[in-house]
Parts: sequence; C-alpha cells; structure tokens
Amino acid sequence: MTKRTWLLDRRFLAPRYWPIWLGLGLMKAMAALPFRWQLAIGGQAGRWLSKIARRRRRIAEINLTLCFPELSPIRRTALLEAHFTALGIGLFETAMAWWAPDAKLRGLARVEGADHLEQALARGKGVILLTGHFTTLELGARFITWHQPFHAMYRSHKNPLYETVMRRERERRSRLPPLPHEDVRGLLRAFKKGRAVWYAPDQNHGIRNSVFVPFFGVTACTVTATSRLAALSGAAVVPYFPKRLPGTAGYEVVILPALADFPSADVEADTQRINELLERYVRQAPEQYLWVHRRFKTQPPGKPSLYGP
Repeated sequence: MTKRTWLLDRRFLAPRYWPIWLGLGLMKAMAALPFRWQLAIGGQAGRWLSKIARRRRRIAEINLTLCFPELSPIRRTALLEAHFTALGIGLFETAMAWWAPDAKLRGLARVEGADHLEQALARGKGVILLTGHFTTLELGARFITWHQPFHAMYRSHKNPLYETVMRRERERRSRLPPLPHEDVRGLLRAFKKGRAVWYAPDQNHGIRNSVFVPFFGVTACTVTATSRLAALSGAAVVPYFPKRLPGTAGYEVVILPALADFPSADVEADTQRINELLERYVRQAPEQYLWVHRRFKTQPPGKPSLYGP
C-alpha cells in the first residue's frame, strides 16, 4: 500500500481512528524535539503512566519480583519506577525511529560489531537478527539499517491504522517489507536470497511451537522458532542488543558474532541458550526491558497462574 493509498483509505476516516491520528501526530512532533527535551518529557510521561496504568504496573511488579528475588523491596521499587521512566522515553524513541532524520540520530548512536553481521551475510544463507523486546527496540533497529537492510518479522496489531503506519515506517527505514511471523515461506525465501530478518522471540504467545525453559530462573513458555528457522534455512543467528546510555550520551548497539554450533540437535537446549543470552544483556540495563508484558502467563499444566485471576 503506497503512502497516498493508505492516507486516502476511507476506513481510517472513521471517528474511532481519530485518537490514533492524534497520537501519531503528537509522535511525529515529538521526533522533532531536542534530545534532551525528549528524555525529560518522556521520563515524566512514563512516571505519569505508572500512576494510571495500574494493571500494567502490577504485571511489571510481579515480573521484577520473580526475576530479581535478590533485590530488596526498596531496590525493586526503584527499578520499577525506572522502568516506567524508560517506557515513557520509549515513546519518543519510537517516534525518532520512524520520523527523525539520519542527521539528527547519527550523533547519538554507536554501533559495535557490524563486521559480525557482514561476515554472517557473506555465507549467503541469510541471517536471523536476534534481539529482545527492549524499550529501545524500534530505535535500535533503525541504527542497524545504517549497516544493513532487513525484513522485520512481526505479529499483527489489533488496530489496523497503527499497524499500517508501523509497517510503512519500518519498511521505509529498513528498505525491505516486514514479514508476518506466520509467513514461513516468505521467511525462507528471504533467507534463500541471503537477506537478514529481524526477530525477537522473547514474548509469550502460547504453548504451540513452544517449550518450557527458564528465564531469570522462572519457567517461561518460549517459542522454538529461532532453532527451527535456522535448521530449515541454514541462516546464521546474529544477536544484537540496543541500550540507552546514561544522561544524554545517546545509544549503544552491540552486534555479537553469529552463534556457533547453532542449531543443535536439541531444540529445547537451543531455546534455553537464547534465553540465557537475552538474560545476560537484560541485566546490563534491566529498566529498559519490557516488563509490562506477561512473560510468564503460560505455565505447565496444573501450575497456577503467576499473575492471579
């Protein structure tokens, strides 16, 4: 769908889309603000969000209690507040990822290990660009596009207008169309062409094609797609992790070497390996991980919900 087509789509003129149009307009304006302002206003927005989004705050609180039992209640509360600050800043980071010019962003980011991605692509079998759901997710992906175009694997959004805009902006920046997670043939075609595909396997999507393996020592229903796709395609798995640095220092994206001896003959062991790798990098900036998601929602049969009724 071209820009002109979706802008004139009569569906999106309905009143139920007006709040989304308003929100998107505000996001685009946010992208033009000075970086220091974005941090300050975004942080305040996150603190405000923590007071009104009580259900999400409760989910984050449970997740942090499960994953950081070694922290005192005071330190966990401080981490919870820092997380909502990061969530607010994340709204501005998404706006920057979609609409800020390269000239503004290049002075804010440092990408390390781009040669690892180049070496993996040189094999000609494609690359799974593996990461997690961080608050810096969209902006970190934007920084990767400076070095390599990629397809983004995604799940459909409930709001068609937001999804249309998200798809358009991601494709405009990554220079390749996003791919629905269920389009296995499309994914395999991309790998066959030697392309990179962005993928974050760290959310709970139910028991289908998943195994129960620990994440921060807690049983987590985790999709096995990383191992299965690598086995089907021969694609290398190249992890990368974005991080917002303290103050106004900007951002760092670390691209790691392709995983050695992956996949193995043991899908469960492969999936556990991914969880352990992700956990190691979450611990470097835990407030910037997406704790408001019910990561541990699905539990083995007979085990009670960790989030209550």
